[in-house]
Amino acid sequence: MKNKRYVLLLAIAAIVFALDQIAKFAIVKWMGERLSVEIIPGLFALVNVRNRGAAFGFLNRTDIEWQIWLFAGATCVAVWAIFALARNARPLMLTGLGLILGGACGNLLDRLRFQAVTDFLDFYWADWHWPAFNIADAAICIGVALAGLASFKTPERAA
Repeated sequence: MKNKRYVLLLAIAAIVFALDQIAKFAIVKWMGERLSVEIIPGLFALVNVRNRGAAFGFLNRTDIEWQIWLFAGATCVAVWAIFALARNARPLMLTGLGLILGGACGNLLDRLRFQAVTDFLDFYWADWHWPAFNIADAAICIGVALAGLASFKTPERAA
């Protein structure tokens, strides 16, 4: 039974990782850096930007190098924690953990290869822009929400 948990965890993570990397590859290949293509006027555009920092551009600076290693180290700790939590997790928790794992690994690969993460989804309203993000970021957010929901369910009702 424990092996099935890890198979589900790794399958979800692999799908997220693959989708994230394919999308980032396409954006980098077909869009110039800092280019923006409006998809839904006044709401959504594809962009090609690099984020050396964390969520919402935290520590997104080119004058410091250590943040790359800080975030890479934090990702490694998170991966260890995910495998520890998965040991006795139910399917809803495993799904959340798989999404987090796939997203974390997708962004980690970018950090190690390019010293920055490629972000390309830009939602906005008038002059207000949500920080650009990518598939890995979205998977991490959804995964955290699912894991949080699963942690509040009672064992006999947990999915």
